[in-house]
Amino acid sequence: MMRGMTLEQLRLFIAVAEREHVTAAARALHITQSAVSAAIAALEARHGVRLFHRVGRGIRLTEAGQLFLPEARAVLARVEAAENMLDAFAGLECGTLRVAASQTIAAYWLPPVLVRFRQRYPLIAVELSITNTIEAARRVREGGVDLGIVEGVVDDPTLVQWPLAHDRMLLVGPTPCLPGVVDAHWLRTATWVMREAGSGTRATLEGYLRQWSIEPASLAVSLVLPSNESVRTAVEAGAGISALSALVVAPALASGRLHAVPQALGERAFYGLRHRERYRSPAADALLELITTAYGKKTA
Repeated sequence: MMRGMTLEQLRLFIAVAEREHVTAAARALHITQSAVSAAIAALEARHGVRLFHRVGRGIRLTEAGQLFLPEARAVLARVEAAENMLDAFAGLECGTLRVAASQTIAAYWLPPVLVRFRQRYPLIAVELSITNTIEAARRVREGGVDLGIVEGVVDDPTLVQWPLAHDRMLLVGPTPCLPGVVDAHWLRTATWVMREAGSGTRATLEGYLRQWSIEPASLAVSLVLPSNESVRTAVEAGAGISALSALVVAPALASGRLHAVPQALGERAFYGLRHRERYRSPAADALLELITTAYGKKTA
């Protein structure tokens, strides 16, 4: 069975049609005259139609050739457009960067990075989805986003996770009457406002509590809320104490609406997430390069 027409055959046909001369076309394309003739002959044989009149040493388009010429040009124009699109994509002149980030990161840490990214790559669209750590990991795993940036540790063999930056966690309450040093008894007897299960903030707090041999399920919890802002507002209103990122509570601490225990919970990492096998786009690499430059963390 004969194969279909090739792009090379179309290019050679157009070159001959425009010059009405096989030798001139071969010379312009830096190939042999026999190669041009063979390509045209194969195209004609494949479709059982003559594209050129060959009279003596002259060559002219047949009616079929005249009809075929604009179609061939249109095909090559589309190919060129497709090639230009791929070059633009690789050169960060088009495309979309899709990132899923957990709440603290998306609301407080990531926006300045994205502003610098847009300034450097204004033709790349940025789509940021805000979710918790577990949901961000699911979206990376299923290919819905290029990157995840989360607060919690993810145990998933299909994903690669690595630290991008660090954050401080603080124990905060609505009054200045907090102990200078907390102990297990104080932590057990306090009333808590918690983030929802699956959030990196809650996972960090629960890990801290277990270091004190405190089972999180044993605590007195007044509210479980789905965002940092709702937790912070509830604590300000007197619903209990909570553990939140220093990024989240900084304005409230400065204004006196919240007070922090001097004994912080320590640092936690912000992690990058990518699929172990999926292709990572040039836009994703460019964002990670910006983060690496700003925070000095290596990219996985």
